[in-house]
Amino acid sequence: MKNENTQIQEQLQQQKLGQTFSQQQLLQSSLIELPVAQLVDRINTEMNDNPALESESPYDDNDSTQDVDYNNDDADAQDDFETVTEREERQSALDEALSGIGRDDEDLPVYQSGSSYSEEREEIVYGETESFYDQLKEQVGEMDLTPKQRDIIEYLIGSLDDDGLLRKDLSIVCDELAIYHNIDATEKEIERVLLMLQAFDPAGIGARSLQECLLLQIERRDPSKLRDLMERVVNNYFEAFTRKHWDKIQSDLGLNDVQAETLFHELRKLNPRPGASLGEVVGRSMQQITPDFIVDTLDDGTITFTLNNGEVPELKVSQSFVDSMKEYQQNKDNLSKQTKEALLYIKKKVDAAQGFIEAVKVRRHTLTITMRAIIQLQRQFFLDGDEASLRPMILKDVAEKAGLDISTVSRVSNSKYAQTRWGTFPLRHFFSDGYVTESGEELSTRQIKAALRDLVDAEDKRKPLSDDQLKDQLAEKGFPIARRTVAKYREQLGIPIARLRK
Repeated sequence: MKNENTQIQEQLQQQKLGQTFSQQQLLQSSLIELPVAQLVDRINTEMNDNPALESESPYDDNDSTQDVDYNNDDADAQDDFETVTEREERQSALDEALSGIGRDDEDLPVYQSGSSYSEEREEIVYGETESFYDQLKEQVGEMDLTPKQRDIIEYLIGSLDDDGLLRKDLSIVCDELAIYHNIDATEKEIERVLLMLQAFDPAGIGARSLQECLLLQIERRDPSKLRDLMERVVNNYFEAFTRKHWDKIQSDLGLNDVQAETLFHELRKLNPRPGASLGEVVGRSMQQITPDFIVDTLDDGTITFTLNNGEVPELKVSQSFVDSMKEYQQNKDNLSKQTKEALLYIKKKVDAAQGFIEAVKVRRHTLTITMRAIIQLQRQFFLDGDEASLRPMILKDVAEKAGLDISTVSRVSNSKYAQTRWGTFPLRHFFSDGYVTESGEELSTRQIKAALRDLVDAEDKRKPLSDDQLKDQLAEKGFPIARRTVAKYREQLGIPIARLRK
């Protein structure tokens, strides 16, 4: 009788399509994701681990933050001494490494993803060590205030948003002071203190709306006909100004083309985000934001950018390793076992150094073409600094423009910052989803949210606008969206419903 439980082993051949990444591709991906400050640490770690990798100079010729100019013989002599010393140290490292072949170094990895080297180094912070709050408080110390006024102005400073604007109604500030700090102050008292805050630097700080922010900046200008015209535009034609209806403004003011161009040029210089110019919090326990890109917008509309190389050195393969490798290869027919092991070690270190150098070059090229694509797609924002100018843009748009994979663009956009004429922004700031209207028009969600916030800021707090009323007013401004979309964007902005805004 045949046993039905008999197990049979069979060997089958199958073809499968799979995607694998080489070690070099993984290295390139990891370097692309690093901001410039972390890249410097990664390079230092690699040079510490691999004696075949070295820098050509402490500061390369293309360094964007350092200019080293030796104009005397003593400096040349010192430079020569450092070069000789470095060469001797490299040769010593090579000799020591070769002498250890066959013992500890055979299993050294080509690439190491991390090291305690950077963690053991003392953190050094360059630049300002004061926060946005500290810099404003320093100006408070220069004023002659009563204790009550000092408490109020410090609370107002703490209530400013990242743009440096006060988005709270004074009645809410009045209630919060009474509830949380036991300070009894009227709205008029708070407003008087707020006017003192609005006299601080930079101009526009403490404004309650974008319109007031721009007017505060104009008021700091010397009296002139141009200043009067700027005030008229922001006071009487603010809607047309935000919508960039220059022709209407020029016609109503009776200006010729030269006068209009001069006026509009000066209006574009106003900063809608004065708080951004005060920088980020910096300290030993905080990571300083170092921009990876420096974007320059010239008055003629030309936009250029450079990569911030910081202290990134120009890398090369150690010449002593290259020479030793050539020497061993020329005598490869008469190699001992020890020499073959040495050749294998040298080749591994040289290959690792060349791979790392190539990965740094790929990172530089990838970052360059990605930022170029972002500027091309968001050119208007880099010209005027107005968030309403940010067009809908997603990772796919940049990837297609730059000829890159979406995942690569995502890695570039993470943890990278761009310094512009209008402030320093994370690259993610330039991305925005789109909203397609029934007519097929695509609008930026960021633009819609900015308009929604302006409507809420300008509403009568005794009779706040409902979502339906906000929908109608947004439609009048050219944003025909549904009421449920208004509610969604309102919640994303952290704006409560109408009855809670009274």
